[in-house]
Amino acid sequence: MWEKFNIKTFPAETIVFCDGLFCPDLSTLKNTDINKKYSLPVHIIYVGEISGENELNINLSAKNQNVFLDLKIKNKKPAFLNIFIKNTGKNSEVRGHVMLENNSDLTFNCEAKHSASDTTILVNTKLLAGKKSKSKLSGTAIIDKNCINANSDISFSALSDETAKIEFLPAQKISAVPQKADHSASIYTPQNIQIEYLKESGLSSIEINNVIKEAFFKDMNLF
Repeated sequence: MWEKFNIKTFPAETIVFCDGLFCPDLSTLKNTDINKKYSLPVHIIYVGEISGENELNINLSAKNQNVFLDLKIKNKKPAFLNIFIKNTGKNSEVRGHVMLENNSDLTFNCEAKHSASDTTILVNTKLLAGKKSKSKLSGTAIIDKNCINANSDISFSALSDETAKIEFLPAQKISAVPQKADHSASIYTPQNIQIEYLKESGLSSIEINNVIKEAFFKDMNLF
């Protein structure tokens, strides 16, 4: 399964979702409760194809716990995906890599709420927008009052077909002085020199598109 979705695994307690459904037989944790400290990091894996309304809640209250989110989905029908992250665990962090492939209409929302001091929530979202697709990506970072030294970063980037429509809606609600609070959105455009180099290497147009797509998704080392 991991080879199919190109997800890197490592020693961790795992929580696995496939096609929007929790898979206890593929998970080391038999429920989605992470409100305790584990000796290993927690790795949440959310993969497959979705349609309709979908929701993922990550409520972290344990201190000194590391949580990693790998989300890799695509849709062929209209889909909604809401991710709610709440970190109330001092010195705990959530780091998310989200990869979306939209071939229809997709609405994605990420809400990241810091409710304790010295908490980290970093979510890097990448979108591949297909022909005539419509994408709406929103992200809200919330730092509650008295939650000092929070480290917050919600970023969006997209590789888009020229016929696709994309809307970014970033927002921040900051009520305490953070250590860092960033928010960004960008469109990635391959350079002509890159395309010419690939052509001279003997790749076809389809192969070039696949190489560019793979490189775009693999460039996730922002955190």
